[in-house]
Amino acid sequence: MGTLFQIIPKEGVQILLVLFLSFLVGLEREEHKSTSTNYAFGGVRTYPLLGLLGYILTLLSDGQLLLPALGLAVVGGFLWQSYRHKLETSKLAGMTSEVSGLVTFAVGALVFKEQYWIATTITVLSVGLLELKAALESLSQKIPADEILTFAKFLLLTAVILPVVPNREIGPFAFNPFKTWLVVVAVSTISYASYLLLKFSQAHSGILLSALIGGLYSSTVTTVVLAKRAREQSFPHLYSGCILAACGMMYLRLLALLLIFNRGLFHRLALPFLVLGLLGLAGGWAWSKRAQPGAGANSEHTNPQNPLELKAALLFGVLFVAILAVTHYALIYLGNRGFYALAGIMGVTDVDPFILGLTQSAGGSTPLTLASAGIIVAAASNNLVKGIYARGFAGPRTGNEALAILVVFAVLGLAVLAIV
Repeated sequence: MGTLFQIIPKEGVQILLVLFLSFLVGLEREEHKSTSTNYAFGGVRTYPLLGLLGYILTLLSDGQLLLPALGLAVVGGFLWQSYRHKLETSKLAGMTSEVSGLVTFAVGALVFKEQYWIATTITVLSVGLLELKAALESLSQKIPADEILTFAKFLLLTAVILPVVPNREIGPFAFNPFKTWLVVVAVSTISYASYLLLKFSQAHSGILLSALIGGLYSSTVTTVVLAKRAREQSFPHLYSGCILAACGMMYLRLLALLLIFNRGLFHRLALPFLVLGLLGLAGGWAWSKRAQPGAGANSEHTNPQNPLELKAALLFGVLFVAILAVTHYALIYLGNRGFYALAGIMGVTDVDPFILGLTQSAGGSTPLTLASAGIIVAAASNNLVKGIYARGFAGPRTGNEALAILVVFAVLGLAVLAIV
């Protein structure tokens, strides 16, 4: 605003800004009044006056808070009377208009304090919240109470526990509590985001889209669920193709985790994992299109388990530490062959703890080349195991197709060993 201050006095620019910002709030409230038959406080004149009052009282206060505070109290008293009148004339009475009046008063004070960005941001947010009333109320009705509790657990994991965990290495295999919990938080964040996306998109998504989102959440869980659904359906190409697509998403998920925790591993595996991921997506899509017409329009619910259950998060942390220790001692006492055998065994279960454990030791106690190979073996082993799961849970035709496809996909994954 420096150039503008050279043309118009600073106070004049501030007054114009107060008028503009408070007028925006008043304009939104005026629109609300025109669509409502009940009493409503304020409009395009009242709110600018409240903003100017906040500016004037802050100007006269000479840096003291007493006068603006008294002014805010007086304005609050008048707004309370307005709200009481609203309660007397209407059974359903909100107080957003009165609260926005207090906010407008504060915006005037902020402008005088030269907090232009804060004043503008608060005004824009206020107008947005006022204008989005119907959408926000509709959203609150769609969100179950247990999901609000789940989000509180997420904040507990990230904002409460993580900052107080000690950030130092302990023990012979360099166990770091902070990095361990950071791994738990990162995996929980990705899983929770995909869980929410899957949960709230299922009503409008087809099987393939559910498989893609489910693969980002957990390709193993998605494979089992789709295989069970396939037993009840007669679309083997559709389900086996969707399972392959979910497995392709696993590679993209692993890439995201490698990018967060170990750039050396990420640079080594970025290209082959990206190719495998895209190959799984494209191949799964193409194979699913061989299904009977209209099959892909059906919506299947995968019913994923909430990834932010505290027991699940703690179990993941314990598994991560245990596998970190097992990997460390396997390299010492069993050598490279024992390490590769361990990587193959880890593919039978959730590969995340093993792979994320390697992100902590790679470049240190575990050479980058060996860690990269271990991740490749574990991912390929996991794909083979998912093929066995599909064969066991799906009908013979879908199960055989999915097993054959995932065996080929696992072999392609192992072929990456030749180039890393």
